[in-house]
Amino acid sequence: MALNIKVRNKKGRVRLALKGRFDFHSNADFRRVYEEELQGDGSQGIEVDFRGVDYMDSSALGMLLLLKSRAGDVNREISLVNCTGTIRQILDVVNFGKMFAIT
Repeated sequence: MALNIKVRNKKGRVRLALKGRFDFHSNADFRRVYEEELQGDGSQGIEVDFRGVDYMDSSALGMLLLLKSRAGDVNREISLVNCTGTIRQILDVVNFGKMFAIT
């Protein structure tokens, strides 16, 4: 299943709720969505919600690093939420906990 991204505002933070496969084919859509949100005003940061992600590959890790870099350019925080199972294991193996707040 292709990645579906729903944008929600929650207590001054933007939440990108992902559903499906977070892989190379998601690059353009993911980038478009987060660029739109980073250009907006008032958000304290972005939460990437992994609750609905059933697959993630190395290109998704690269996309998260690009998001973090771009968010830093505009003084926004990035956090990764609802990371469980295999997704959490992948993030732990690549030490993303040193770069992101992960829950």
